[in-house]
Amino acid sequence: MTHKPGYHLAELNVGRLLAPTDDPRVAEFMGALDRVNGLGKRMPGFVWMMEGSGEPGTGNTEAKIEGDAQFVSNLTVWESAETLENFVFGTVHRVFYERRAEWFEVLGKMHFVMWWVPAGHQPTLDEALARLAEVQANGDTDRAFGWSYLKEAQGMKIRSCAPMAAE
Repeated sequence: MTHKPGYHLAELNVGRLLAPTDDPRVAEFMGALDRVNGLGKRMPGFVWMMEGSGEPGTGNTEAKIEGDAQFVSNLTVWESAETLENFVFGTVHRVFYERRAEWFEVLGKMHFVMWWVPAGHQPTLDEALARLAEVQANGDTDRAFGWSYLKEAQGMKIRSCAPMAAE
């Protein structure tokens, strides 16, 4: 199901940068955060994004995971899977997705999760990390899932590239 009446789709994507956020090796990625996040916020179907300090070029890099400054997270809410899919695979975001191995470590485990939230709910990072732990432990379920669980979502299957770093 790509839309659930009365619910929105939350997603968490976690990655570990190859270098600190001020390192030249990740400068291109860091420099594109405001542009890509800004585009996402203007997309049809966008509902909410966990924000950082608001400082230009920081995205949400202040939200540390396990106290590690190189772990970055993106937590957003969308009206439906189609609207998220359109942003991820149908905009300039896709270019950065395809180049993720240039900036992110290969984590060796699932680091992306989606789940349905009641319309109006803004999930916390802790809530999202708990859902990620669920999908890591149990695979796709109704409570926590990846793209392949959403049979109608085709963008990932059609336009994605080989799994490398931050999927």
